[in-house]
Amino acid sequence: MKHLEVLQSKIMEPERALKQIAAWRINVDRIVFTNGCFDLLHPGHVKYLAEARDLGHRLVVGLNSDASVKRLKGADRPVQDENARAFVLAGLSTVDAVIIFDEDTPLNLIKAIQPDVLVKGGDWPEDQIVGADIVKAGGGQVLSLPFSEGFSTSALIEKIRN
Repeated sequence: MKHLEVLQSKIMEPERALKQIAAWRINVDRIVFTNGCFDLLHPGHVKYLAEARDLGHRLVVGLNSDASVKRLKGADRPVQDENARAFVLAGLSTVDAVIIFDEDTPLNLIKAIQPDVLVKGGDWPEDQIVGADIVKAGGGQVLSLPFSEGFSTSALIEKIRN
């Protein structure tokens, strides 16, 4: 498979992603799930995704759709559309699958995937991480990885505007 085809194959509809995840599980791969808007990918995101991937064998990223980002972040977001954001994420060697979702939270994806590890960035208390109860009930782990200081999509957008 050519590199471009590999990148494009990482961007999956939920049904195909679930089939792929089932195949990975046959190999006893540990599935890590995280989610976000990833509007302007910066070094903090790259570090976070690498740390998340190190927690298992496969990293699945739930990506907020354009409509979802607008509802969460405001009318002027996202800066890049969902296809561009998904493509950039798929270009990272640490990311095995990208699934675009339209809801405000990835709860339905988490229920369907049943990841072994659920990861969020920042100072999220476990009781506020969407899907934590589902993952823990299935015997999985829920972790909050620290933010990388000095990196923020909102700060980048503000810097560009000024």
